[in-house]
Amino acid sequence: MLLSSACSNFEIFMLVVSAVSFVPLQHKSAIDLKAPKKSPLALRMFVFAMTMLCGISICSMCMKQLGSDGWSRIVKIEVVEQPCNKSTVPPSEVQFVHYPQPITYSREECKCNPVRFFAIISSQRSGSGWFETLLNSHVNVSSNGEIFSAKERRSNISSIIKTLDKVYNLDWNSSASKNECTAAVGFKWMLNQGLVANHVDVVDYFNQRGVSAIFLFRRNLLRQFVSQLANNHDRYLKQLNGTHKAHVHTKHEATILAKYKPRLNTTTLIWQLRQADEYTRDALENLKSTRHITIYYEDLILNRTKLFDVLDFLQVPRRKLVSRHVKIHTKPLSEYIENWDEVYSTLNGTQYESFLNAADYII
Repeated sequence: MLLSSACSNFEIFMLVVSAVSFVPLQHKSAIDLKAPKKSPLALRMFVFAMTMLCGISICSMCMKQLGSDGWSRIVKIEVVEQPCNKSTVPPSEVQFVHYPQPITYSREECKCNPVRFFAIISSQRSGSGWFETLLNSHVNVSSNGEIFSAKERRSNISSIIKTLDKVYNLDWNSSASKNECTAAVGFKWMLNQGLVANHVDVVDYFNQRGVSAIFLFRRNLLRQFVSQLANNHDRYLKQLNGTHKAHVHTKHEATILAKYKPRLNTTTLIWQLRQADEYTRDALENLKSTRHITIYYEDLILNRTKLFDVLDFLQVPRRKLVSRHVKIHTKPLSEYIENWDEVYSTLNGTQYESFLNAADYII
């Protein structure tokens, strides 16, 4: 109680002492004192010094009573940054426009440049690697690869969301990352990498965070199947100087990998194609409530202007997109299947007949 009283009456104390110490000595009607033997200036300096010592002592006791939290509340000055102007964004697009604040670096002058979030959703050997390199050739697009190929990142929905947050906060570091003025950021997600198993939570996340989905699939499931078998073959044999390469950058490498001719099991072939088709259709049905665009590998091969549809979807400027990837299987399927005659007889007259002669390999 005594300490609290000292704090509250400190200001009064200071005023009284100051008044006494600085009253002119010639005003004897106000205070009748003997003429000082010492210099008036020395007396005043003495009183002032005593006043300061008392003030410091009382202040110290007050601060101890208030505590560090109280002191921080007194001296804290909060600097509020001006928010980025969103008035130019159409109301229908506000949900999909973001202004991330990375922890690992500062976006500096680009901090108010809007960023859109996306995910390339695909399946193995659908041309997604080639497609992603095309997107990454755009100066304002960062697609960070197949980040959920690591099992620990997709072990449960908490791990998945933690990884997604890091990507969309621009704190994911990869060779594709373009810091500062990135206008669209995303990654490649295969259906079997925790996406189908957690599709309900993923759809909720996408809709809440304003993530757009780019569905990329392949119409010709037979060519996709042959590509998968060839890729698995090289995974074990490592034909290119003891290294497995899912994608190649030279025609020489492509020729080596294309020499393998798998023999297909015609007894189960139709069932396998049907399973692959239904798996993709179910995934699209489960994810269709997200903002999305659907494109097919064959359409991109035959008409490169389809890439402009993707750039428009991401709201980034149209640019010529390039890739160093070299296509491996560039001939008719009859050149790549050992038991072609059996396969042809099995599929001819079925719903998959169109897969036999499609010219979707022409670049």
